[in-house]
Amino acid sequence: MEGRHPRNLFETAVAKDPTLTPLAERMRPRRLDEFVGQAHLLGPGRLLHRAGQTGRIPSMILWGPPGTGKTTLARVLAETCGAAFEVLSAVSAGVREIRAAVAEAEQRRAYRQQSTILFVDEIHRFNKGQQDALLPHVESGACRLIGATTENPSFEVNAALLSRAKVLQLRGLTMDDLVEIQRRALQDTERGLGARGVRVDDRLLQAIARTGEGDARRVLTTLELAVELLPDDEHELLPQTVAEVVGARSLRYDKAGEEHYNVVSAFIKSMRASDPDAAVYWLARMLESGEDPMFVARRIVIFASEDVGNADPQALVLANAAASATHLVGMPEAVLVLSQATQYLALAPKSNSALAGYSAARQDVKRHGALGVPLVVRNAVTALMRGADYGRGYRYPHDHAQGVDPEHGSYLPEALIAGAGGPPRYVEVGALGWEADAWRALEKRRSREP
Repeated sequence: MEGRHPRNLFETAVAKDPTLTPLAERMRPRRLDEFVGQAHLLGPGRLLHRAGQTGRIPSMILWGPPGTGKTTLARVLAETCGAAFEVLSAVSAGVREIRAAVAEAEQRRAYRQQSTILFVDEIHRFNKGQQDALLPHVESGACRLIGATTENPSFEVNAALLSRAKVLQLRGLTMDDLVEIQRRALQDTERGLGARGVRVDDRLLQAIARTGEGDARRVLTTLELAVELLPDDEHELLPQTVAEVVGARSLRYDKAGEEHYNVVSAFIKSMRASDPDAAVYWLARMLESGEDPMFVARRIVIFASEDVGNADPQALVLANAAASATHLVGMPEAVLVLSQATQYLALAPKSNSALAGYSAARQDVKRHGALGVPLVVRNAVTALMRGADYGRGYRYPHDHAQGVDPEHGSYLPEALIAGAGGPPRYVEVGALGWEADAWRALEKRRSREP
């Protein structure tokens, strides 16, 4: 006899008092139009918006950071198209569980004419055998697969399975998204905190949002705990109450966000001044106040080219590795990676030749427009091109003893070479580090010095 199993004590209690369920769970969107963020997928005319309207849901892999709504989106899509929703966890499900889920899906299709969406959480944890077990059933249409992963599926999912599923990247929620999610929770009297009638300043909502690092679940958990700390007769949430919830995280904020930009500026200028102590201090200020560690990592990568450049080419390699490691390990361990990169960049020799050189060249590009490529370096791939003198007079550097043509002039456009003062110099290398040594070595090779 079919029927639902009797509720256990916890389920019975939750049914009587929904507030026993965490706020983040209660506020899960129930329809596509309740989603906040992911406009590139859910906006009018976008793929999932159209899929929701037509009920035709393709197999897909949802790739994105935690708390961006991957599981919820899959569940809502299934409900939108009237499909059964089967959940498998890649951590605990094996080939046997996959086959059992597919068998149920085939029965639904045969006897009820109902399709099934098979949701695989953390699909990147499936091994090759498990992924291969899914493949024929996805191909046959027995079920539609929606996988969720925080890892790049290009590296973690079989090419055969990838070719049969659309990869959709979910983005970390923005500050505005997270503030809007909090507002909805504060106003919703059915599922949210609306019954408490709590007032929260927008600046404080922004400060709470910053602690979430793009994760709606974390933000709603913080908000719920802060509201629970309020006595029943108080109806305004203050920064000190939130500070009790987030612990050591700073909640310093202001309406224009000036403090945020001041600290970032101090961080960058400290590294530029080769002041490692100050650089690490401002790094700690950012991370302990809840700044997104990937935001810091991106600033570090930019700095490596803009302010260190070829004075130490290894700086960009290390900065990029730090960004990848930060994405991989997350907080709190990412502080070690970012601290190492910050100290390296602060101690490294400095050069702004990458920025200065590009800026100078850009000015001439804008000033003179699309100047012609000199004939000597044009690619002569046909007889007609050769007849038009494409490539005539080109001297192959590897034919020379030092790998450099000692008679080389310039491959800049002729209009620039003919200008007052001769060919412009865009790249003025600094006096420090690798680029200074490389320039001296080049000059020596060109002069044919022993």
